[in-house]
Amino acid sequence: MNVYQPKKIRNIALLGHAGSGKTTLAETMLFESGTIKRRGSVEESNTVSDYHPIEKEKQKSVFSSYMHLDWRGTKINLIDTPGTADYIGEVVNALKVADAAIFVLDAEHGVEVGTEVLWNIVAEMKKPAFLIVNKVDHANSNYQMVVDLCKERFGREVVPVQYPFEEGEGFSTIVDVLKMQMYEFSEEGGKPDKLPIADSHKSQADLQHNELIEAIAENDESLMELYFEKGHLDEDEMVEGLKKAMIDRQIFPMFCLSADKNMGSGRVMGFIDNVLPNPLEANPDKDVNGNDLPADLDQKPLAFLFKTISEEHVGDLTFLKVFGGTLRTGADMINHAKGSTNRLGNLFLTQGGKRVDISEIHAGDIGAVVKLKDGAVGDTLRDKSIDIGISRVRYPEPTERMAVRSTEKGEEEKIGSALNQLQKEDPSLRVENSKELKQIILSGQGEEHLNVVRYMLENRFKLNPEFYEPGVPYRETITKGVKSQYRHKKQSGGAGQYGEVYLYLEPWEEGMPPTPEVTVRDTQEIELEWGGKLIYQNCIVGGVIDARFLPAILKGIMEKMENGPLSGCRARDIRVSVYDGSMHSVDSNEAAFKTAALMAFKKGFLDAKPQLLEPIYEVEVTVPAEYMGEVMSDLAPRRGQVQGMDSEGTFQKVKALVPLAELYRYATHLRSMTQGRATHTRKFHGYGPVPHEIQDRIMKETAEQEENS
Repeated sequence: MNVYQPKKIRNIALLGHAGSGKTTLAETMLFESGTIKRRGSVEESNTVSDYHPIEKEKQKSVFSSYMHLDWRGTKINLIDTPGTADYIGEVVNALKVADAAIFVLDAEHGVEVGTEVLWNIVAEMKKPAFLIVNKVDHANSNYQMVVDLCKERFGREVVPVQYPFEEGEGFSTIVDVLKMQMYEFSEEGGKPDKLPIADSHKSQADLQHNELIEAIAENDESLMELYFEKGHLDEDEMVEGLKKAMIDRQIFPMFCLSADKNMGSGRVMGFIDNVLPNPLEANPDKDVNGNDLPADLDQKPLAFLFKTISEEHVGDLTFLKVFGGTLRTGADMINHAKGSTNRLGNLFLTQGGKRVDISEIHAGDIGAVVKLKDGAVGDTLRDKSIDIGISRVRYPEPTERMAVRSTEKGEEEKIGSALNQLQKEDPSLRVENSKELKQIILSGQGEEHLNVVRYMLENRFKLNPEFYEPGVPYRETITKGVKSQYRHKKQSGGAGQYGEVYLYLEPWEEGMPPTPEVTVRDTQEIELEWGGKLIYQNCIVGGVIDARFLPAILKGIMEKMENGPLSGCRARDIRVSVYDGSMHSVDSNEAAFKTAALMAFKKGFLDAKPQLLEPIYEVEVTVPAEYMGEVMSDLAPRRGQVQGMDSEGTFQKVKALVPLAELYRYATHLRSMTQGRATHTRKFHGYGPVPHEIQDRIMKETAEQEENS
């Protein structure tokens, strides 16, 4: 197997909406380069990249797939990513190690809603990109519409390099305005005939050629001077200017092709080879301190772990990108985050689900290692002589929650172990064993993402879990100040128990005035792990309660705050003053004062106009304009408060504050009412009061549960 130097490597991620043809394009590129002898198809479930059973079942990509091909001496690492928003974690992992992105667009549908999300991620990661309009052979193809939409959505930096001579079912020829040639394909596709541009298209091609030259020259002063001097740029000058402009994200070239008919993929691979940056030229990644981290062949070995899959009879296969030096089988590497030493086992390159043994991997290249003792996604492996950690991947916030439990006795530990393994493989999945809700909560990028987890538990781990609606982590507080007292007195044979406390409970907020009618001797400000604060004030005078019992009083209050009086949820933002009490010279002890404080707090809390609080999320919906009415109408019954609306081309963005209790399966419902064309993001905003009728219902349900338990 050839080992490639960094200058002869290109790392490319294929991005785009589900159904745009990324997997078909990858298959065609592998075939056209001679890497495979026969093209598979998504419909026949025999493509190189979609090799997982669930992908064959769904007939679409669920996981990113890593392949490679040789195009005229250059190794192209090709990453086929899923197009469904639920699998965005796979996409950001791929972009972390890619040096450039290719957006694959459908010639009929143009810029679809998920494409915009991906575009913003690529921009944030400062990756160069170009666009391919696929399926120009479709009867409803509208190439110019796609060009106009891209310019509208992504800016005038989008510049066509090609256009179809005739689109639709008669498509067979591409006009290339960079090379100023026509590529005419036979019915079988493959290598085209290179022809002069037809007279009927000469004026259009000249116009677009000049627009491309101007777009390249205006971003390079020396090229601009050359252009003014000569009145044109030759192909080599254009390619050099195009490469620099793409790295600086000043130009996004646009191509067209039919991946299904294998018409145009060779030209795309030639462009990748000639124009896209190699790992030494690409915009550098960052280390953990935010410093640039360019690929360096002369550096000591340095690698980033970005994906883990588990294979039966093999164990964990960990994918990595080498950022420095050369990795070799048997080398000892330090895990930067953990300080542990890992001896590298066999190294591989992957071709979808197949592995190819390799003895070493150079800087800039992507490979995999089996049975890594101590390495997780996001970790850095480094030589012991350097001290560098590579920045981790940032995953989007989850958009769907689900609770899971075992249905068969003895499976609880197995489910927990399986979920930990799945989270290890997919860090965009969050697994929380909530003591508060007494549930295992899964948070993912959508219901389809969580359904993949269900599939894995059932088919890979042979478990039979139940998925159900998760609870809501409400909070409790009070809305007025009250005084409360409780005397705990117990006598049973030997030593008794006695403790009496007087508490003053107030709703707490930053900057509030001192507690009236008491003298504060000591204050503890406690940041609660579940959010909010408890302000605990010692106002005891005259020694009516010994100071040694004050920690026990606080413990009793805290215990009740963890299991609130109203609904069993946690309480927050309360100021409690211990201002009086009594004790017994023999029977008083810490247990007695803890119980007295707990009961006094509970009694006072229920008298202080208690208020249930619910988590509120900032929700941003991106939706085609024609579905705006449905989205707005749906937010009202969800108690959503619209904060604003923005227009971006043919899409609308709606921002609203929505209670978490109303967001269960929202992603699925949103896709259903917009025919899959809308997406949403959400992030925690804060806690807000629950309406009285809902609070009464929750209190009633809590009381019934306590009676039945």
